[in-house]
Amino acid sequence: MKAVHFGAGNIGRGFIGEILFNNNFSINFVDINATLIDALKERNSYEIELASEGKERIAVSNVNGLNNQTEPEAVIAAISHADLVTTAIGPNILPFIAELIAKGIQKRRAADITTPFDVIACENMIGGSQFLFSKVREYLTEEDLSYVEEFVGFPNAAVDRIVPIQHHEDPLFVSVEPFSEWVVDATKCKNQTLQLDGVLYVEDLEPYIERKLFSVNTGHATTAYTGSFYGYQTIGEAIVDERVLNQLRQVLQETGNLLIEKWGFNRQTHAQYTEKIIHRFENPYISDDISRVARTPIRKLGFDERFIRPIREAKERGLSYQHLVDVVAMILHYQDDNDQESVELQQLLSEKSAGEVIEATTKLTDEELIAEIGAAYKKIK
Repeated sequence: MKAVHFGAGNIGRGFIGEILFNNNFSINFVDINATLIDALKERNSYEIELASEGKERIAVSNVNGLNNQTEPEAVIAAISHADLVTTAIGPNILPFIAELIAKGIQKRRAADITTPFDVIACENMIGGSQFLFSKVREYLTEEDLSYVEEFVGFPNAAVDRIVPIQHHEDPLFVSVEPFSEWVVDATKCKNQTLQLDGVLYVEDLEPYIERKLFSVNTGHATTAYTGSFYGYQTIGEAIVDERVLNQLRQVLQETGNLLIEKWGFNRQTHAQYTEKIIHRFENPYISDDISRVARTPIRKLGFDERFIRPIREAKERGLSYQHLVDVVAMILHYQDDNDQESVELQQLLSEKSAGEVIEATTKLTDEELIAEIGAAYKKIK
């Protein structure tokens, strides 16, 4: 079987690529990074190392690289013959690949290919595949959309694996944590006969997406912003500080209470899930920079993102959310001169009141909540 995967970075190679390889796919990695693409073209293989005591290595082969900047037609042709298309490029980049995917679909239709296939966005966002489809459909005709309705699926997914920033002499070598989770909405899959080993297919994806987003993503970001506030550079350094660890536990308690009330997760099972997350962050074999985990703070302050959404929903249900608010205050204080959004955020705070910036970045209309966040921000200033 053939897969086209957008994103030849560490997550693409170290997570999605491994699962596709284990399911006997040949993989065309698509990226604009010439170093990675040229290496994939030349070698057609790479190695993954599991960040654990045994440091097990996994050889991934039958891979190739395509540069979507310099060879778009080859990318379109690959999509037209693919059994599966996946992405791991970041939510903000998805609109930039939409036209290529649309043209690949049009090429399939022109060739009268009626084998159903799916496009799965493996991103840290809710509704990633459907968001991608909303951008793809802008390039499709009514006839194309009829074809999509019958033969092309855009099932949403939840993905989870820590792949830290790393630098190796071999540009294709990648180190990843042993744990991984990839959950797909089975109801939106057009190719119902394709069930990947290592992927969980569920009838209702939303509880899994929110559990991951409000636990792993919220927790990881909490560790990063709290760690940065106390002067640390890496997650490993930060989490051994009791102040950081306690903040993480309190935040996960708040999001856990929300998830349990909203989705009916078993409290004991969820507590075990939370402990597993904390141990993953404590993994001494993963050196994750706070700057990576904390990057794009404005996006992370979004209305439906990992902090503001659980705060909103906890308040609606009369649940505690004070520790989540405290982390939002730390995000507003976060400074990284190499992060464009951090620079922009600090510029906004220097020009406008905290309340105005909070309202603009979070899109909150609840004046009470805006005031609570503003008070927390000023308290630690």
